[in-house]
Amino acid sequence: MEYLIALLSMAGFVLVIFLMEVSRARKAEKQFIQSLYKEYGKLNQKEYSLERYAKMGSFYARHQEDGQIDDITWNDLGMDHIFKRMNYTLSASGEEYLYYTLRTPRQEGTQLLHLEEVAGYFGSHPEERVKVQLQMHRLGYTGKYSLYDYLDNLDTLGERKNTRSLLADLLYLPLIGLIWVNLSLAVIGLVTLTIWNIMTYFKEKALIDPYITSFAYVMRLLETCEALRRLPVSVCTAEWEEMQTRGRSMKALKHNSFWVMAPGRGNASGNLLDVFMDYIRMIFHVDIIKFNRMLKHLRGHMEDVDALIGLVGFLETAIAIWTFRESLKDGYCIPCFTDRQEVYLQDAYHPLLEHAVKNSVAAEKGVLLTGSNASGKSTFLKTVALNAVLAQTIHTCTAGSYRGTTFRIYSSMALRDDLESGESYYIVEIKSLKRILDSGGDVSRPVLCFVDEVLRGTNTVERIAASTQILKSLAGAGILCFAATHDIELTELLNGQFTNYHFEEEVSEGDIHFNYRLLPGRATTRNAIRLLELMGYEPAIIEKATAQAEHFVSTGKWEVGLTEAACNGILRDRSRENQSSEAAHRAEGRIHLREDIDRDPGRIHS
Repeated sequence: MEYLIALLSMAGFVLVIFLMEVSRARKAEKQFIQSLYKEYGKLNQKEYSLERYAKMGSFYARHQEDGQIDDITWNDLGMDHIFKRMNYTLSASGEEYLYYTLRTPRQEGTQLLHLEEVAGYFGSHPEERVKVQLQMHRLGYTGKYSLYDYLDNLDTLGERKNTRSLLADLLYLPLIGLIWVNLSLAVIGLVTLTIWNIMTYFKEKALIDPYITSFAYVMRLLETCEALRRLPVSVCTAEWEEMQTRGRSMKALKHNSFWVMAPGRGNASGNLLDVFMDYIRMIFHVDIIKFNRMLKHLRGHMEDVDALIGLVGFLETAIAIWTFRESLKDGYCIPCFTDRQEVYLQDAYHPLLEHAVKNSVAAEKGVLLTGSNASGKSTFLKTVALNAVLAQTIHTCTAGSYRGTTFRIYSSMALRDDLESGESYYIVEIKSLKRILDSGGDVSRPVLCFVDEVLRGTNTVERIAASTQILKSLAGAGILCFAATHDIELTELLNGQFTNYHFEEEVSEGDIHFNYRLLPGRATTRNAIRLLELMGYEPAIIEKATAQAEHFVSTGKWEVGLTEAACNGILRDRSRENQSSEAAHRAEGRIHLREDIDRDPGRIHS
């Protein structure tokens, strides 16, 4: 009787803990649902550990395709920051698929149109969106281990059998029966067997724990797909059908899978129910027994798991895309794709910049950018490149309008010395440019490329000569090139093959102001020495450097030993030329204004 009372008391205690945990979970889920409505479209505040970010490309690494964004271009454009900015996903599948999407520009419009259809549906159906997001939240993450890392290494576990664990569990039956015969002996036997089971459990657990974590995710993935298929989302009929087909083939995995997929397993959450369930696992090895059975079955269904990850990830990526659009305070547009080799952007801006200056450009041939230091050339190149990538990946551009064909996209911008291989900056740069040249020439699959300060790693004479020939090659059939340079000579040498644009600064007493406005034509100003002055360099350095630069411009020769009198003379002559040039520009501006008014009297000019 005493044993029965103790047993009932323990059962009651467990029931109370269970009910308390259910109540807590429901309350937490209700609060989470409210946050999905309240926080929708707000800026992303996620934080990333190194371990978590290191596995972000797992799905991408296993789905390599021709024309994907390579590492150089990805790093040049700061795409890690773009990914973080728009990562509104709530599961590992969604996160990894979004990363894959951003690295995979589509060459066919049908895929992008379906993505747009699904994203638009969830954008206009908030209740369905929240229901899907709730399922993704329940699916969650894989912890510190990548699902693919361990699925790829299942063979290393070899054949695993449950004979020892099952025999140990069966021994509990006679020992429990012994309680009514010899209590002391029964207790000693039960304690000994339990200690042995716990000790062997931790040995087995250390070996397979990462795989159990991944298997738990697979089980949650199957449950998620079943829950999603019950939602009446008309635009996802194809996805629901494939989920059903893939899930049916893996039905055997679900039997008694709770022990492997339990939410609290191995997470040290601290709630009493999870602690209790962990002790059950340690004593009876139930998760290890189920794991060994699952292992055999799962090895034959790797393609099904991969397909389900892609299907679930696609849905969450579509939701993340629309949420990203809602967060863009400066607006966005849906890209328009044509068969012409062109890029047309109106009011384009970089989504990571606050108070970004918008610019427009129309390019049917190469674009050559000139301008002073810090005037905006590199940012503009990244803005155009980023919009081209986003157009073909998430069907979204941070611009008023975008038009262009489907490109293969490359860049050579933010390069550096490769210390591991011992390669200098110049070697790294010419290799980077060579990969772009090698990819071009196919008119049916045009290349869009971006080059910042071509061949900056070598001397002036050879840089200009080599840059001219490289850029001419990048102006050939099947390639559209945007390039930035400080070498004004290139604007003349490439005249007719590239359209010249520039950025310029406004100089006032004691300061330089950049308006970051793209202007037609080549740059006519320089500011490198002026910036030295504003940073407090000695006047003698500024004056001599200025005089030396002006002497070279006027004579084509460098003079090292200019006297103070010669410097003053050069500076006076330059001052008079600037005044004359400024007056000429003002007069030319009045003439152009008069001509514009004559052609269109109703037009107002500022």
